[in-house]
Amino acid sequence: MILLACLFIATAAPAQDRESEPPPELPSGLAASENDARSDDPSGPALPEGLGSEEPEEPTLPTGLGDSQDEGPALPAGLGETAGVEDQDQRSDGGLGSSAFLESITGFWDLRAGVRVRDDPNQRRTSLGESRLQLSRDTNIGDALLRVTTDLVYDNVAADRDLRLEQGGGWLDLREAYFGTPLGDAVDLRLGRQALTWGVGDLLFLNDLFPKDWNSFLSGRDIEYLKAPSDALRLAFYLPTFNLDLVFTPKFDPDRFVDNRRLSFFDPRFGRVVGGNVVSSPDRPDDWFDDDELAFRLYRIVAGWELAAYGYRGFWKSPQGFDPVSGRPVFPRLSSWGGSARGPLGDGILSLETSWYVSRDDRAGTDPFLPNSQLRVLAGYEQEVLPDFTLGAQYYLERTLDHDELVANQPPGLRPPDEHRHLLTLRATLLTHSQNVTWSLFTFASPSDEDVYLRGSWSWKATDAWSVSAGFNLFEGRSKQTFFGQFETNSNVYASLRRGF
Repeated sequence: MILLACLFIATAAPAQDRESEPPPELPSGLAASENDARSDDPSGPALPEGLGSEEPEEPTLPTGLGDSQDEGPALPAGLGETAGVEDQDQRSDGGLGSSAFLESITGFWDLRAGVRVRDDPNQRRTSLGESRLQLSRDTNIGDALLRVTTDLVYDNVAADRDLRLEQGGGWLDLREAYFGTPLGDAVDLRLGRQALTWGVGDLLFLNDLFPKDWNSFLSGRDIEYLKAPSDALRLAFYLPTFNLDLVFTPKFDPDRFVDNRRLSFFDPRFGRVVGGNVVSSPDRPDDWFDDDELAFRLYRIVAGWELAAYGYRGFWKSPQGFDPVSGRPVFPRLSSWGGSARGPLGDGILSLETSWYVSRDDRAGTDPFLPNSQLRVLAGYEQEVLPDFTLGAQYYLERTLDHDELVANQPPGLRPPDEHRHLLTLRATLLTHSQNVTWSLFTFASPSDEDVYLRGSWSWKATDAWSVSAGFNLFEGRSKQTFFGQFETNSNVYASLRRGF
């Protein structure tokens, strides 16, 4: 498929500007116009051609000469400005090697390295060491758009460099490969590999059940890599009373969940933190159209507030269950229903979101090897408290709905989850040096789990093309069985250099 897409792109018409999909609540586009006016002086007798009064008209010049507004002579095919580029892309070689083709490719080169700040007997000291070249090209076919974005990667940390497109492993990570087109005036279609997101949480996801890449997030890759791509069909309906998004994924797309080949974590099968010293191979649902996913979002703006309702039917995105017969982690079936609201309050923005997770394989909540149904609630507020200094805080509650039944059936030695898990977050962002330098600290703290995660970053936009960044991921907890506490030995610092084009 990749080879066909590349051949299609090489022979297609030149890429135009990227497709822009501004949120419905924002104004789209500004325009400017110029009007040229001329005045003729009718007074005075007629004079021979080429003569006149104080501002005589210039004599007629041969075609191709004159001021900047004159049109130049016709040039051979393949030369000239816009028309020449079009002719060039239509040559038999498909425009390969032409400046037009190269200029239509955007992307960046990113060099990134990181090290652990705590000893981990199960992992390398180097937590991150990679060179990444991203190439992206859009091809317009009438009103339709074909977009391909791919990363060429050298990863020094990964022990296994085999190509795995669905997990993002190996030397190539296919980020986008989709076809998008309007279907009439009120429907947009997008088919193929694409990054999807919705919801109002800041690094907390309740109704956004699209794939995440937790290995990238915890090890120090750029924040854009937290969102893993989906292979899906998306239909967007823009209706008079509300908008509707439908997303169908014909085969289950899980998270790029915490992988013991790069990160260490608590494994209840062994009762301890494990890493590359054990083998972990979850039983993943992978049958086309049998193990599918369906998600929807209804949304509209009312009095300046963004209101939305959500639904999902599929699987838990990470292996939350365990099969005691095979001894393998599993992805239990999941349904989710929720809603969100986001709008102005005082001098800031208030966000509210809730979701109800239904564990379809354990509706009674009595199976200790499967996740219980949950109620999740989020409230957040963000405000610029000083010029170029913004604070944002969130409170998150995760309630286990059938906790008593779960505890009653818990086998000895296996710790049940808390009935109520509380989580607080605080984001502080400061812009300095004419907003070219960004300082950020994001803090996760759970009073119920008694653990914390500090995520700090610094970035400097040196030029329009070059940027430098650095950061850290620090984990601390009283117990190795809590979410952040299990990652203590993965604490790391990192730095990167990026060149965009």
